[in-house]
Amino acid sequence: MLHTEKCTIKGLLSQLFTYKKEVLFGNGVAILATFLVVLIPLFIPILVDELLLGKDHGFITFVSQHLFTSDVKGYVFFVLALIIFLRFFSTLLSILQTKIFVSISKNITYTMRISLLEHLKRISLKEFEMMRVGAVTSKLVTDVETIDGFISSTISKLIVAVLLLLFSAIILLAIHWQLAIFILITNPLVVLFTVKMARSIGELKKEENKAVEIFQATLTETLELFHQIRAANKEAYFFKQSQIKAEALKEHSVNYGYKSDAAQKLSSLVFLTGYEIFRAVSILAVAYSDLSVGLMLAIFSYLWVMVGPTHDIINFQYVLSSAKAACSRIESIYRMEQEPQVIQQNNPFVGKHAIGIEVKNLTFSYHENKNILTNINMQIQEGMKVAIVGASGSGKTTLSNILVGFYPFHTGEILYNGVSNKALKLSTIRENIHLILQHPKLFNDTMRFNLTLGKSYSDESVKNALHIAQLDDVMERLDLGLDTLVGKDGIKLSGGQRQRVAIARMILSDPKVVIFDESTSALDVHTEVRLFGALQDFLADKTVITIAHRLSTIKNAEYIYVLEDGVVVDSGSPKELLEKDQSYFSSMV
Repeated sequence: MLHTEKCTIKGLLSQLFTYKKEVLFGNGVAILATFLVVLIPLFIPILVDELLLGKDHGFITFVSQHLFTSDVKGYVFFVLALIIFLRFFSTLLSILQTKIFVSISKNITYTMRISLLEHLKRISLKEFEMMRVGAVTSKLVTDVETIDGFISSTISKLIVAVLLLLFSAIILLAIHWQLAIFILITNPLVVLFTVKMARSIGELKKEENKAVEIFQATLTETLELFHQIRAANKEAYFFKQSQIKAEALKEHSVNYGYKSDAAQKLSSLVFLTGYEIFRAVSILAVAYSDLSVGLMLAIFSYLWVMVGPTHDIINFQYVLSSAKAACSRIESIYRMEQEPQVIQQNNPFVGKHAIGIEVKNLTFSYHENKNILTNINMQIQEGMKVAIVGASGSGKTTLSNILVGFYPFHTGEILYNGVSNKALKLSTIRENIHLILQHPKLFNDTMRFNLTLGKSYSDESVKNALHIAQLDDVMERLDLGLDTLVGKDGIKLSGGQRQRVAIARMILSDPKVVIFDESTSALDVHTEVRLFGALQDFLADKTVITIAHRLSTIKNAEYIYVLEDGVVVDSGSPKELLEKDQSYFSSMV
């Protein structure tokens, strides 16, 4: 299936124009503000030609006949007041236009972030396991901010810049068409000159953002695993790696920073050189044509009016390149493989205390030509207590992840009470099948949140779950009880306590199927015995799958499957397997 790009400049502009009313209003404000700005230089000929040189342009005559009569000082102050009013009103309109475009850009980038989060929410676990969290975070923050700046500031400036150049061009043509043509032909050459430089600057920005991503990912990983790093006495090595990435980031930032600035300064130099040429040509026009001194000064003013817009157009090339680079990086998130979306017709879990699971001809691999599981067939009846045993690396945990819908597979089928996995939403499967991992993850939050994960339960239900999970004594030692913070990854709790928190969480969710994947490996034998004794009534009418190495964990299993190198090599009741001298199960006894 071909990937359709979701972050492109064309797509951003399309989103911009979904706010038609706001865009039209913003552009109307921009037109009015620009019109007021381009009127101001026209007052220069009035002040110079009419008041100082005695050359009539009709403005002072109009004021004298319709408004008031004054001396030179009065007319100068009147024009000054008029100019200040125009500038003030133009500034207010410019602020309003900026507010309009900033509001639009924030809505667009908010929608983009929500879209990215929705995509991340549905990516496959296989994709997630290869993902660098810091890199993705960088894209959702740094690159989206680049897009935000492109929409809110750059596009609105571009609109004003184009309007200013357009209005200025019209007035220049009216003042002296030959000089105007000369100016209007040479100005685009400056813009054209900068386009080629902008492409290389965009590549430099892309490299800088990539360096930010690598540094952020390395640092995030180091901080997340800091406890393990310190336990291994490897702080110096891992923080040195972050320092190396920081140095690479510095080099890329310096490279982009000075080259980008140099390119902009070179563009400014070209423009200012052109401006000096224009001034010289204007003086010649006064000497050899009917261009007045006042109009010449007006042309100078329009040249300065055009400086800002020309710079904005020049800078637009650089910002556009940066926005394209940001979009390219954001697209890498959208290219991540998602879990399949299914239209569900039937829910086999409804009205059931437990369900049966049948695995038919299941083959799974992370990479082509290297199977992790091969032709797995299992029949687990409703309410049955089943164990899966095998040496480390035999595929037990991979199989448990597949049963709960974490890993997609393309060969074989899993039936839940006779309904194929292909006809069920993964959310339906996970809502009813609870996998308890050997190393459960806890949030840096309260004990209550780690039990409920934000869902509302009665205090009695929580207390009962804690009691069954053998956590009463642990709760007594917590200063704030359920409101005690457990620290990053539950660092304030021991490994066995974290496992029991995960089991209490399972009890609260009350699933139809429970999968224990080495879920009590950190418990001593006596605590494990008490735990499973307390769980007996709760698990009595549920389907239970237990993956373990210790015989004590699976002693109550009704049926056992033996995995070896991803293949079911044996199966049967505990009694049947014990009668086989060479079976893996008999070696556990």
